[in-house]
Amino acid sequence: MATTKHRPFGLVIAAVGIPAFMGALDNLVVSTALPVIRTELGASISDLQWFVNAYTLPFAAFLLTAAALGDRLGRRRVYLAGIALFTAASAAAALSTEPWQLTAARAIQGIGGAAIAPLSLTLLAGAVPDRLRNAAVGIWGGITGLGVAVGPVVGGAVVDGLTWNWIFWVNVPIGVGALILAAVVLDDSRGGARRLDPLGLLLSASGMLLLIWGIVDGPERGWTTGRVPVMLGAGVALLAGFLVWQARNRTPMLPLTLFRSRSFSLVNAVSLTFSAGAFGSVFLLAQYFQVTQGLSPLESGLRTLPWTAAPMVVAPLAGIFGARLGVRNLVVAGQVLLAGGMLWIGLILSPDATYPEFVGAFLLAGVGMGLTFAPISTITLASVSDLQRGVASGTNNTIREFGVAAGVAALSSVFSTFGGFAGPQEFVDGAVPGVLTGAAILAAGALVATFLPRDAAIPAATSEQAPAEAAVPA
Repeated sequence: MATTKHRPFGLVIAAVGIPAFMGALDNLVVSTALPVIRTELGASISDLQWFVNAYTLPFAAFLLTAAALGDRLGRRRVYLAGIALFTAASAAAALSTEPWQLTAARAIQGIGGAAIAPLSLTLLAGAVPDRLRNAAVGIWGGITGLGVAVGPVVGGAVVDGLTWNWIFWVNVPIGVGALILAAVVLDDSRGGARRLDPLGLLLSASGMLLLIWGIVDGPERGWTTGRVPVMLGAGVALLAGFLVWQARNRTPMLPLTLFRSRSFSLVNAVSLTFSAGAFGSVFLLAQYFQVTQGLSPLESGLRTLPWTAAPMVVAPLAGIFGARLGVRNLVVAGQVLLAGGMLWIGLILSPDATYPEFVGAFLLAGVGMGLTFAPISTITLASVSDLQRGVASGTNNTIREFGVAAGVAALSSVFSTFGGFAGPQEFVDGAVPGVLTGAAILAAGALVATFLPRDAAIPAATSEQAPAEAAVPA
């Protein structure tokens, strides 16, 4: 790795936090504006789905690829390219006059976001002293959580006050400023491997793309007929081929030795259950106030702020006090609180439930999410060597995004089995078992988290291989 000079803490946080915020924001900001975009662009229902999926599919599929390219070509170089691509695609999206143009621009945005998400965390870990790393990761988690939290609210406010195009125009000056700041503040670094792995890149990206695409389409198109089972089967086959190739390749993009670390393996399992249970439930609950009580998207987004904004406050505190309280304890507590919040919501959901009944459950779930974001990232970075942080971050982000897609698909299927959108009662009939299923998934994640080593966040050695201690049970 290149020798890094420690720059002012605030500038480093801004250099990695602003692009990460933009990427997180764009996951949800479009959802509020879909009705207006449909009218102005003459878009179909299928087009509306692709305005969302065209971003999330390449974002999830190329996370590991972007991390691997950063390790070999230079992390800052790939990170800057991701910011530039995301900014240019935002301008293209704002200028779109046809549905296909917006879909294409969103896909390019997703590829740029895939370079930003894992590399921002890796560059942050290398740019701050060890004593400030936990706090820095906590602040990074709070900023990312803020992007997720305010996405629907910002989208609704922009559409109400301006036009839908400004959802994307706002990214352009911010992206240009972030690009300049990151180029000046951040130092470049690389991972252990120097050679590219073209076959690995092709197998991983195409396998993840097909697998997640199939999962996203499953609830609507059916799991057993049409293209869905073909995509799922092809995705699984390509990813299996990827793992076989990684085991045989002398310079793999994903060293399978990473999973010898108990911390790394378990924290990724928790990331999967956390994303599936939490965001699958969010997908259903985000529609509750609109379907059952007739509120606008902006009004619904404001009502969920006690939940979605809590991580912005809690995540930095979890990072600051993580070493003192124990990151494993924070992850376990976060999953227990989040599962409890989901259970609470599932038990009180009804067509005539009043908003104050939800506030306590929303806060409980929000605190749980905040206690999870930073410690999971801290454990991921600490369970591998310095040279492997890029690929470790990319792997963890990929698993999180896969969990989001799988959770939304699974809970949507549960929802469709028991209810529907015919009326408020039908929606509740489907949402209750869906949310309770999410609570069960989160409870399973809490159980897995108890097996994390007590010293899961001890700084890793700087050798190319993962430290032996990380693979030894506590």
